[in-house]
Amino acid sequence: MSSGKSDSAFRTISEVAETLGVKPHVLRFWESKFDEIQPVKRAAGRRYYRPEDVALIAGIKHLLHEQGMTIKGAQRHLKENGVRDVRGLAAGEKPKTDKGTPNELGLNRRSKLEAARQNLLQARILLTGEDN
Repeated sequence: MSSGKSDSAFRTISEVAETLGVKPHVLRFWESKFDEIQPVKRAAGRRYYRPEDVALIAGIKHLLHEQGMTIKGAQRHLKENGVRDVRGLAAGEKPKTDKGTPNELGLNRRSKLEAARQNLLQARILLTGEDN
């Protein structure tokens, strides 16, 4: 973060939004969806984010934007793998899960769906005698 502040300094919502390339309303929305994001709130509700908050938000952004997870998927990942794992994603660390990347999961799901489709087609042929 090159705002002229110390790495351990608290950041405003505008500073975090600018650093991560998202709008402040997106940060507030993510705050409502991820209980783990807990900025310090001062008088008049002004938010101040600790460096660990910023790292967590960056990890959540990585899950949502780079890995293409849904909010529920990112929540599940956070619950199953923990805050430390998600913070590490923003720093380029590999997730500790052994379930593969989302693309690999997508291919796996696709192949399972295709197999299920083939089974249904075979069942239809057996039941109706049609070969369409």
